[in-house]
Amino acid sequence: MREMLEEKLARFELLEKQMSDPEVMNNSHQMATIAREHGSLAKLATKYRTFKKTIDELAEAKELLEGDDEEMRELAEADIVTLKARREKLWQELLDMTIGGEDANRTKIVLEIRGGAGGDEAALFARDLYEMYKRFCEGKKWKYEVMEANPTELGGFKEIMVSVEGEGVYRELQYESGGHRVQRVPETEAKGRVHTSAATVAVMPEPEDVEFELNPEDFEVERYAASSGPGGQHVNKTASAVRLIHKDGVIVQCCEERSQHKNLAKALRLLKTKLYEVKRAKEEKERSDHRKSLVGSGDRSQRIRTYNFPENRVTDHRINLTLYKLDQIIAGNLQPVIDGLVDYDRQQLRGDMGDLEE
Repeated sequence: MREMLEEKLARFELLEKQMSDPEVMNNSHQMATIAREHGSLAKLATKYRTFKKTIDELAEAKELLEGDDEEMRELAEADIVTLKARREKLWQELLDMTIGGEDANRTKIVLEIRGGAGGDEAALFARDLYEMYKRFCEGKKWKYEVMEANPTELGGFKEIMVSVEGEGVYRELQYESGGHRVQRVPETEAKGRVHTSAATVAVMPEPEDVEFELNPEDFEVERYAASSGPGGQHVNKTASAVRLIHKDGVIVQCCEERSQHKNLAKALRLLKTKLYEVKRAKEEKERSDHRKSLVGSGDRSQRIRTYNFPENRVTDHRINLTLYKLDQIIAGNLQPVIDGLVDYDRQQLRGDMGDLEE
């Protein structure tokens, strides 16, 4: 963790220098991009800088204990008590801020929801998850924008991708990645039998422009006519849809906007995010000695939660949390579940890090 914090602080200080560079100051787009990243790192970096200063002050106070001046030794002893308490408080705050690893303080993510096994009912469940996250984000005052959607005739979603932006967005929503299972009587079920279907969710941090460079030679742009709306019926076709095909096999498309320029801009953001996610997953796998959080693994094949409508029950299988308030949770009150996951991850992280050395 200390290594990660050092990297974040170094990056923050580099951005500080770049913001005072006349060449950068004269480039409004570059300046805005750097300022956004600088702002996203500010809270963590300044907290860690204060922590390091406290460590230095503590070392100086301990040196005074070795001196011959009795009055200075007494002052140093009092300072050491105060500095140790401050160090511990700052350390606990840093632990809380870094739950979720290097991407803990991301303020932009792409949320991808896909209907899984269960046909039409799975697509309707994907819609319900979309509505749940939308209400949760609205309650948080987070910016929420549909990037791409593939609706069904019954009003569900085969797939929907949403951009979410706001303070703490990744730290809280990271735990939603994985398989979600629903048990209920489908709208299409005439005999009242309970069915089980599934959807998968992926939460991907969206990189800043300065972090991830996309080479135009590495992908192809396809422009095509596409229709949106349930089943693609009763709507006018538009030639503004865009599909990007990357040489590494990653494909994204966007047809939500009437403007081809806007669709291309959205598709580029999606492509960057997906490529960054591939890179991030590869690096995480290579860190064999890196702490792996049970609740933050992000594995889409892992079944993480069951929503049982007949019993009004939600169960998160990773931490054995069961709440009999499904009606409230599906309506957007997801905080009790997230708080349980954050607390579990916090306790895990503290256990792994241990106490500060004297």
